[in-house]
Amino acid sequence: MIRLKSASQIEKIRQAGKILRAAGLEATKAARVGISTYELNKIIEDYIISQQATPTFKNYGATDHRKGFPAAICASPRNILVHGIPSKSRILKNGDIVSLDVGTYINGVYGDTAATFVVGKCSDEEKKLVDTTEKCLYEAIKFAKAGNNIYDISYAVQSLAESNGFSVVRDYTGHGIGRNLHEEPYVLNYVPSLKLRRFGPKLKKGYVFAIEPMLNLGTYKTQVLPDEWTVITKDKKKSAHFEHTVVITENEPIVLTKV
Repeated sequence: MIRLKSASQIEKIRQAGKILRAAGLEATKAARVGISTYELNKIIEDYIISQQATPTFKNYGATDHRKGFPAAICASPRNILVHGIPSKSRILKNGDIVSLDVGTYINGVYGDTAATFVVGKCSDEEKKLVDTTEKCLYEAIKFAKAGNNIYDISYAVQSLAESNGFSVVRDYTGHGIGRNLHEEPYVLNYVPSLKLRRFGPKLKKGYVFAIEPMLNLGTYKTQVLPDEWTVITKDKKKSAHFEHTVVITENEPIVLTKV
């Protein structure tokens, strides 16, 4: 069931988004050649805590048989798609592209955002990958309007990505967000079948989604490493990832995490 959010809930999510926007600026200033992903994690975690909020990802997914995620952010350089675990030994190098995914919890609600940074100077192809992934996010947001359906968002990502020669990840998607970090519906970055495009769930005022395109240089296929968290591209080519938390309104969508 897709949950409508009240005005007061949306206002609380807006506050979570404000913290994430500021955390994103801290990450932008810190991401440079020679810094470790561990250091980036500490900078962002310290900032979130200083705002009396909780880093969402820390210990997320813990069960009796599996440890939760061990850090406050997902730091995913090079061919790591998502859920990269920050490490003192993972040092950013000239030419790296690195995705930072950050979530926060405050006042009973969640916010979620991600961006991919270029460290130093990368190849033209990799720069195009990063730029196109960000453009896919904003193209998708244009269709996040009441009266459209969810596959309009999906098709916007897929068509722009593939027309630029990049593959769209199938295994990981955007999602509803609010009282939980992950809520219904899944916000796919591709359309499973063009026949289904007009049959997706209708978008309504008060829906809140985390829209997050993930594009790869090579195949869309992925692989989970033995740590049970880190996801890499199957062919080990580079990837990029952007995400915003967005509110559906009667008019233009509201982006709560835009820096």
